[in-house]
Order: sequence, then C-alpha cells, then structure tokens
Amino acid sequence: MRFPQALVSTLFSIMLLSAPVALAADAATLEIVHAQGTTAVPKNPQRVVILSPATLDIADALGVKVIGVPQTSAHYPAHLAKYNDSAYFNAGTLFEPDYEALSNAKPDLILAGARAIEAYGKLSEIAPTISLDLDPKHFVQSLTERTEQLGTIFDKQDKAREVIAAFNTQIADLRKESTHAGSAMMLMINGGKISAHSPGSRFGFIYDVLGFKPATSFPQTGKHGNAVSPEFIMEANPDWLFVLDRDSAIGRKEGASAQQVLDNPLVRKTNAWKKQQVVYLDSGSLYIAGGIQSYSNLMTQVKQVLDKAKTQP
Repeated sequence: MRFPQALVSTLFSIMLLSAPVALAADAATLEIVHAQGTTAVPKNPQRVVILSPATLDIADALGVKVIGVPQTSAHYPAHLAKYNDSAYFNAGTLFEPDYEALSNAKPDLILAGARAIEAYGKLSEIAPTISLDLDPKHFVQSLTERTEQLGTIFDKQDKAREVIAAFNTQIADLRKESTHAGSAMMLMINGGKISAHSPGSRFGFIYDVLGFKPATSFPQTGKHGNAVSPEFIMEANPDWLFVLDRDSAIGRKEGASAQQVLDNPLVRKTNAWKKQQVVYLDSGSLYIAGGIQSYSNLMTQVKQVLDKAKTQP
C-alpha cells in the first residue's frame, strides 16, 4: 500500500518527535533517528562535514568542530561568517554535494539536510549520514530535539541544555509583549513578488511561537507561502509587517529591493506602515541558516522593535 506523501510526513513527524534522542548501539556508536531513517554514527566524531546551514547553526552554538561546509555565492550570515573562510573545505552546494571532495576528506560523519535529500544515498556511501531537519509544524520541539541529538553525538549535553534553556527563556520573555502587540503578517519578497506565510508554515515562528495574531489566514500554508498583492495587504491591515527579502538572502542584486516593492500607496495605508512597524528581518540568517542562533537573533530584533514601539507617541 502506498500512502500519500502528506500522511507519510505526518507519521514521520510523530515518530521522530516521540523517539528518544539517541540509542547506544555499542560503546563507540549511537543509533540516531532522523529524517532519512535510523543510522549508526560514531560517538564524538572528529571529522565532520555539515551540508545543512540550519544544522550548522545549531552545531556552531554547541561549539562543534567542522572541517567542511558548502561554499556558494549565498554567503553565510554574520553569526556564521567564519564558515566562508577557506579553512573549511568546499563540500559543494546546498543541493549538489562535491562527492570527490567529500571522499578525499574522509569524514567520520556527514550532517545533510532536506536540500540534499536526493544525494543521501551517495553521501551514505562516503560516511554515516544523517539529516536533522526541522519540522515547521512543531518547530521548537524539533529544534530542541535536534540540539539534544547534536549534544549527545558530540558529548556536549550540558552545553545543549544551556543553549535550549536560554532559547526558551528568550521565548517566554518575549511572549509577554508579543502576544499583546496586535496582528501581524509575515511576508517574503522574491523577484518583486510578495508571498505571505501562515501559522504552521516555514516562517510561521512569528505566530506559532511568539504569539502574534495572524492578520489573515490561508487554507494551505504553501511551501513558498501564498502569493499576495498590495491590495490584499491593505485589506488585511496588519499592525506589524515582518519582511524577509529572499533576493538579498541569496545575493541576487538585480530587481527591486523589498523596501522598494512595499513602498506603494496601498501598503502605506496599513497600520503597520502608519505606525512605522514594518520590520525587515535578517534575511540571510533566516533563509540561509534558520537554526537556533538565527531565531534567537530574530527574537532579539523583535524585542528591540517592540520596545521602540512602546516609546512612540
């Protein structure tokens, strides 16, 4: 029997989120349950390649040493900028790993991700490979579990607990303000086009975790959001507009910027524009990376704009 992909994804999420962080296969190996199955990985591996920026973001927060990462024209955000350096060998792109370079590097462990899903089989022939993907529908829960898994693999459990505790404290503190801050809309600008992201979507953190009231809703979350127009934004009339500029995130120079796209007579009629509550997020951090440090930085930025709003007349 062949199940629909959506049902498979749901069942996998339930399985993954209810599974233990890791099982000890033997003295030197752990069994890790991940997006591609269950894989035996060495404890505390020394030669580690990370293909997923979100996993790199979490691993960096724990102080994990890495030998190789993808090097593309879309540079890492500021908090991961050191990985742009040639000290880390180029493992290919986010979608197309450099198999020859990976084979020559002889890694102990490869941490892949959803963007490299088609490469999983070949990567597994080079070294144990796991995909610690995040689940947008259970974002904080899955982020916590991935952080715990990395802490267990690299014998950094105490650091993982410290990072998770700080993250949760930041959420709790911010929610005291954000849940009463009014309605919001999360937008992504890409090639001059506007899409809005719903609760439960890839960029639903603003609603799902921080508690902003959605200014509108959509029947489907949409992998890339839902296409909207300036008229739609005006009619939804959010108190806050949170904006991710994909073009900027991927280093695309041509075309209008997010600021130019939104600066039009219709968007200017919204409460968000009138109150100067259009917030341009760190797009590279969220779109390219999107791990625990990225979302911590997002909360710092949101806290700053909320505090500023309280001082406005």
